[in-house]
Amino acid sequence: MSDRTNPPMHALPDGEAELALVVRLPWEDVARLGQEAGRLAAQMQRPVTLDEAVSHRLRSARVPAAHARPEQPASASVASLPRMSGSA
Repeated sequence: MSDRTNPPMHALPDGEAELALVVRLPWEDVARLGQEAGRLAAQMQRPVTLDEAVSHRLRSARVPAAHARPEQPASASVASLPRMSGSA
């Protein structure tokens, strides 16, 4: 993959998106993903790939989407956000 800043993304018929990534992980993390795949396979009574285990893990620890409006009290302001050092 020569263009690392714009990974391919595909819209899926169910309204989700598929994004291809290359991630460098320590072997310990790969082993944990294997264990997660084993647990998921036992639960679903079928073989599960590491890709599917990662997707399941990400979905189970879902955080609000970046485009979603965060729930904040009316008194919260931008001034209360931490400042980033350096310039963009």
